Amino acid sequence: MPLEAGLLEILACPACRAPLRDESAGEAPELVCTGQDCGLAYPVRDDIPVLLVDEARRPG
Repeated sequence: MPLEAGLLEILACPACRAPLRDESAGEAPELVCTGQDCGLAYPVRDDIPVLLVDEARRPG
């Protein structure tokens, strides 16, 4: 289930404070940082974003 638009508008990357993009269409839903130098991907588990830098996937 995609995140509500209102929630997505107020969430920001904890590492660089850039907005997040919803990538929930795939097999592993995640929120991806739109920051130019960051790009961390945070997992969404049970429809709850896990916004911990230690849990984020680094860009490839």
